[in-house]
Amino acid sequence: MAFASIIRRSASTVAPIVTRLARGQRSFGSALFTALNHHVNISREHSVSFPSYYSTAAAKKPSNTESLLRVIEAEIQCARETDDHDRVEEIPKGFPFKIEDNPGEQIVTLTREYEGEMIKVLVQMPGLVTGENNDIGDDDDDNQKANQSSVPLVVTISKKSGLALEFNCVAYPDEIAIDGLSVRHPENSEDQFAYEGPDFHDLDENLRKAFLKYLEIRGIKSSTTNFLHEYMINKDSREYLFWLNNFKKFIEA
Repeated sequence: MAFASIIRRSASTVAPIVTRLARGQRSFGSALFTALNHHVNISREHSVSFPSYYSTAAAKKPSNTESLLRVIEAEIQCARETDDHDRVEEIPKGFPFKIEDNPGEQIVTLTREYEGEMIKVLVQMPGLVTGENNDIGDDDDDNQKANQSSVPLVVTISKKSGLALEFNCVAYPDEIAIDGLSVRHPENSEDQFAYEGPDFHDLDENLRKAFLKYLEIRGIKSSTTNFLHEYMINKDSREYLFWLNNFKKFIEA
């Protein structure tokens, strides 16, 4: 009985203590939650947002690219105003060749048939010369030619058998000069060690004149090459403008 009474007194004494501790824990937990919640609210109010610099920087072109584009556009405008890029040369009456001119290529191809022969002429871009050299004497023919605009030509005359003559020529105003000629055989057309013949200028003068006459009869004459000279100057202007516009498209892409 005494032991039971002691237990009841102990229980009645401990119960209020446990109750106070529980209340204290609830009060502390409530205070802690309130403090944390207040801290979160403060953090939200004072949070810092960082702007996205990378997206705008990536979208903007570098300054050197913009500078290059401005220079290209200025050059395009200058070429349009000063060059004969839109000029069309009228083909002379009786011009014997068919002209194949593809935009973007630096060579114009002429073709024709003559008495069973196939004649093909590759016309290259002109070598333009501006100004005069006062040191050149009138009696020096080679130096005079060096001071003139010219158009390089490669003339190939083929037979049905496959044999071909190839002339390397330079067309000057009112004059055609042959720099070299060779005979091409179909079986060794790719042989880079084939004999090319002697230097044309070392040939006998009568033989040189005969070859020039041979070309003239087939349409390679001054009236033809003078037209080609003007034609290729205009083509050079067109191709330069075409090249500038393609370059601009690449930079802008």
